[in-house]
Parts: sequence; structure tokens; C-alpha cells
Amino acid sequence: MFHDLPARPQNVHWGYFDAALAPALHVRSGDVVRAEAVTHHAGDAPELMMDEALRALYASVPESDRNPGVHLMTGPIHVEGARPGDMLEVRYLQMLPRFRYGSNLAAHWGHLYKELGEKERVTIYEIDEQCNTASALFAYDYPGKYLVPGRITSTSTCTCQPALSGVRVPVRPHLGTAGVAPDAMGRVSTVPPGAHGGNIDNWRIGAGSTMYYPVAVPGALFSIGDPHISQGDGEISGTAIEASLNVMFQVVLRKDFHFPSPLLETPDVWIVHGFDEDLDVAMRHAARDMLQLLVERHGLSRDDAYSLMSVGADFGVTQVVDGKQGVHCTMQRGLFAPRRGT
Repeated sequence: MFHDLPARPQNVHWGYFDAALAPALHVRSGDVVRAEAVTHHAGDAPELMMDEALRALYASVPESDRNPGVHLMTGPIHVEGARPGDMLEVRYLQMLPRFRYGSNLAAHWGHLYKELGEKERVTIYEIDEQCNTASALFAYDYPGKYLVPGRITSTSTCTCQPALSGVRVPVRPHLGTAGVAPDAMGRVSTVPPGAHGGNIDNWRIGAGSTMYYPVAVPGALFSIGDPHISQGDGEISGTAIEASLNVMFQVVLRKDFHFPSPLLETPDVWIVHGFDEDLDVAMRHAARDMLQLLVERHGLSRDDAYSLMSVGADFGVTQVVDGKQGVHCTMQRGLFAPRRGT
């Protein structure tokens, strides 16, 4: 069955996951959903990144209810039959930019905030749809401090300057934040990633990829948000190019396996994720989960899997700006002989 999930006041929640939140949509395993994912940075250039529907949406959620995190989430989606211990397989089929523009913020939570003079700076990018690239349109120093998510800034009151002349970056739309509700009382911030998914900020979570999220509460309660059009590993300044997306995905309930952390599959690779305030600990979590994947999925001994990880896996820093830092471990699927019957 096919479902539409627009970003309307009754279908969004700002800054949190919550196991007690009423579902915005009920689906069954195998259903396809087309949902609107709205960036909380649309107000950085409202004349370019907002329409009347988004202005009304922003106005419908008071600043006092945008907490404890920052991301504007669409959902949650209740999946019939989902129970703790299951896996929710989400096949991302399509991600289309809603506008031709996006915003990057050099934020006070950025990795080099002190080195850059403790200022915050917004750079607005424009998509070239023919070349599938983005280039900087202008930049401005943010007035004051970027504290409340979803503030609307009139760029006419800012000193806009040229930026990054002659530079183009690839457009690769993806979701920075998506996941299921954690098994916790009350609101859980969207800012740190975790076993539920959340703010993973891996640019590979785009169309053509599949994510597996460990279900923690009945119905899974899956939500999406924090849409991006481009990001590098590290997300060092504080954000990606934040831009609203229209996202199509299929949800499949899996009861035949379990995995302890969000697992990413593409046609070419498997990627596991590790998170912690300490980057070394995040690295260890990613390594342990990849070891488990190789043992359980490919039948390797732990010793063989460990050797293969050292010579065949690539570890990368996913992001360093979300409270809990992220490390991802990538294993090429082509290293393994095809399984019989596939």
C-alpha cells in the first residue's frame, strides 16, 4: 500500500523522539511512504528555502516546544506487528530537494569554533540540477548566537558576501536524522545518535540505500528529519548543506535477525556505526559490531573476521559535532563469493 505523509502540524514533532507520541501514520510491512522532510534551517534564507506551507508549519510549533533537540521530524510511523527485538528495514527509494537552495552553518558547536574567532557564519548554496552540484550563492555572519532552532533571519538585514567562487560540491541528498523511538520515558533528544538511529549524519543514507534499525518499542514509531543535500565525513563546521527533501521509502519488518546498532546496506557495501562522546570508544563500538556482522552473516571465525577487518575494512569519522561522535566501518560486499541461490 502507498501512503502520503506531508509535513503538517499534526504530523511533526520538533527536537525529540518519544515512545508515548501518538502515531501520525499506521502502515504494514511492505508499505511505501512518501514523506516530507523539512529542514530546521529553512529560516537561514527564508526567501529561498521557505514557501507558505513551511512558514505556516514553523508558526504552528512554538519555540518553547522545540526541545530538547533541534531537528524538525516527520512522523512517527507505527509499523503493525513491530515488537522490541525486531529490526525495521527501511529501503530509501527516492530523495528529491524541495527547493534549489540549502544552508550550511559554521556553528558554535562546530569543531573549530574557537579557531575561527568564535563567530557563526551561514553559507547559502544553490543546486545546479544539470550538473548535480551545489555552489555557494552568498554567506553572512549570523547576528547574535544560533541558539533556538528554526529562527527565521531576514537576509536583507545581513551583510551578504560572495563565497567559494568557482567551487562546486556534489549533491547527494540524504537524511541526517531518522530512526525509531528509544525505549525511554519522555522525550529523547534528536541531537545524539544511538542504537535507535537518530542523528547519524552519514551522507550515504540516501536513495538506493537500506537502513536497519533495532526496534525498541511496540510499533517501532519511525520518524525522519534533518534532510541534507550534501555533507562530508566529519561535518566539521556543525552542519551539512541543510535542505528540505521529499523522501520515498519502503518499510519492511524483519523478525529473522537482530543487530545491536543501525546498519547500512548499499549495493556495494555494508556499513556499521559506533557512537560515543569519546571517538576512540566509538571506534571500538564500530569494530565490535562489524566483527559481529562478519561472524553472523558470513560465517567467519572471529579470528578470520578480525584479520579481514584490518586488511579490507575502512573506518571513517562520520561526524564530530553531535555530542556523541560517530565512526563508521565500511566493508565491501564484493570481497565475498556470491551465495548459492542468489
